[in-house]
Amino acid sequence: MPTLQALRPFAHREYRVLIAALAISIFGSGMWAVAMVYQVIHLGGGPLELSLVATAGSVGLVAFVLAGGIAADRVPQRLLIIGVEGANLAVIATISVLAMTGWLQLWHLAVGSFVLGVGAAFFFPAYSAILPRILPPEDLLAANGMEGTMRPMLQQAAGPAVAGILVAALSPAHAVTGVAACHLLAFVTLTFLGRHALAAPVNGASGSSAPNNGAHVSTAHSGSHVEQGTGTTDAGKTSFFADLREGIRYTVRTPWLLWTLLWACVSVLFLIGPIEVLMPFVVRDQLGGDSSMFGFLLAVMGVGGAAGSLLTASLKLPRRYLTVMMVCWGAGSLPLAAIGILDSFWPVAASMFIFGATGGVGMVIWGTLLQRRVPSHLLGRVSSLDFFVSLALMPVSMALAGPAAEVLPIWVIFLVAGGVCPILAVIAMIVARMPQDELSHPLDTPAGAEKTA
Repeated sequence: MPTLQALRPFAHREYRVLIAALAISIFGSGMWAVAMVYQVIHLGGGPLELSLVATAGSVGLVAFVLAGGIAADRVPQRLLIIGVEGANLAVIATISVLAMTGWLQLWHLAVGSFVLGVGAAFFFPAYSAILPRILPPEDLLAANGMEGTMRPMLQQAAGPAVAGILVAALSPAHAVTGVAACHLLAFVTLTFLGRHALAAPVNGASGSSAPNNGAHVSTAHSGSHVEQGTGTTDAGKTSFFADLREGIRYTVRTPWLLWTLLWACVSVLFLIGPIEVLMPFVVRDQLGGDSSMFGFLLAVMGVGGAAGSLLTASLKLPRRYLTVMMVCWGAGSLPLAAIGILDSFWPVAASMFIFGATGGVGMVIWGTLLQRRVPSHLLGRVSSLDFFVSLALMPVSMALAGPAAEVLPIWVIFLVAGGVCPILAVIAMIVARMPQDELSHPLDTPAGAEKTA
C-alpha cells in the first residue's frame, strides 16, 4: 500500500531516533527565525541590524559547507550530528540566559547566528551520509520524502507560528528559551542513536580502489548499491584540499551528477531572485494584494513541496528516475513563466503550488540518488558540493533581480526564468545521456540482485 511504503523507514529503530531528533531541531529552527527577528527589534535594531544578524548565519553556512562535507566523510556521522546539536544547544541556551537577564546585545545574536550557520553546514552532509548506513536502499526514497514533507510543515509553518505566539504573549526572550528547549530535547534524543554507526567506514576505509567503471558494490551494513569511486585513501594521510579535489573530480567525471548540478546552478540563478524579490511587486501591482497575500503564496509553494515529497515517499523509485526528476524540475518551472502576466490570485497560487510540488518530487529523488549511486566514502563531500552551489548563487540571484527589473518589465523576467529552465533540463538530459544511464544502472531491483560489471 502507498501509505505503508512511506512509513517503512519507521520500522528501523535508528531511523526513528534520527528523524525524531531532526523534526524537533527543524521545529526549533523555525522558531528561531521569528524569535531572532523580534529579539533584534526588542534591542532597538532596525532593518540594517536585522540584515547583519541574518547574513552572519548565511556566511557561516556557505563558508563551512564544503568543510562539513569533508568532515562527514572523515568523522563518524553519529558523533558529528550529536556534536553539532550540542553546539546549537550551547549557543541558544547562552543567548536565552543573556536575554532573560537583560545582558543580551546585538553582537551576541550575530555571533550566535554565525555559529548556527556553521552547525547547519556540518549537520546536513552528515545526515545525508548516515541514512544509507541505517536504512536499506529500498527505504531511502521514503525517508527522503518524509524529510521533504515535514520540513515546510515544521520549519516554515508550525515553528514560526508557535514562536509568534510566545513573542506576543510573553517576550522574544521566552521564544528564544523555547528554541533552546527544542535543541535540548533533540540533543537528548540523538544520544539514543545506536553506537554501531561509529563503526561505519570513514573516508572509504572499507571500500575498494577500483576505478570508476560503473560497477555496483554492496555496502557492509545495508546492502545498498553505489558506483565505484576514483579510489580510496586513508583519512589520516589526506589533506583538506586533497579530499575536496577527490569529491570534485568524481563529480566532474560522473555525467548525470555534473549536469544535474549545472542545471541546479542555472535554475537557482534564474528562479530564486524573481520569486523572493520580484514576487511582492507582482502581488502589489498585478493582484492588488499586500504582504499577507505574498506570505500566503509562499505558504502555498511550501504546501506543494510537502505534498510532492509525501507522494514520492509513498511510491517506489521510478525505473526512469533521472528522466522523472528532470522532467519534474523542468516542466514544473514552466508555470512561473506566466506569473508576470497573470492578474488573478488563484492562477498565481496554482503556479506556485505546481512549482513547489514538482520541486519536492525532484528533490526527494535527487537525495535518494546521491545516497544510492555515490560511493559511501564520497557522499558527504558530494552532498556538500550540491548544497554549496545552491547556496552560493542564491544571493547572486537576489542581487541581480532588482537591477534587472529596472531595465526589463517584470513579466519578461518571469518569462525568461520559467522558459530557460525547461530548455536547459532537456539539454542536460541529452548531454549526460540520462535515459541510457538510468537503464544501465537500475535501482528498482531487489538488493543484491544487480549484476556486477
